[in-house]
Amino acid sequence: MHTDCGNTPTEHGPKPYVANVQQLATQNHTFRTALWTGCHAQMTLMCIPVHSDIGLEIHEDTDQILQVIQGIALVRMGKDKNRMGFQREVCRGDTIFIPAGTWHNIINTGRIPLKLSSIYAPPHHPAGTIHRTKEDAEKATY
Repeated sequence: MHTDCGNTPTEHGPKPYVANVQQLATQNHTFRTALWTGCHAQMTLMCIPVHSDIGLEIHEDTDQILQVIQGIALVRMGKDKNRMGFQREVCRGDTIFIPAGTWHNIINTGRIPLKLSSIYAPPHHPAGTIHRTKEDAEKATY
């Protein structure tokens, strides 16, 4: 099983910044790293290992847009966490739009790490957040 995902970028917000997000996401090896955090939006990079997922979650007041940079996955969404009626397979180049208040999970169904960039509006994680693993993310309190 391939789990190495590359290097870890660092936070660059809220100052002006230009980056090749596709390249940075491909090189990222952390479950979640905040790349840029502004007053009204945030971009993080994610690496989901093979046979893993982001975990069932909901952001009550935050819209989320994810871009699939590498890999394939199954996306599940819905208003009820026990009956998520929306389900789609996604691959490189696809964009996932998650409205605030929607339960969701993204499951890596491929043979390589799933690489994602994620935009939150408003920001969801503290600036500079780095969760090296899913377990680290689940332990975070903020």
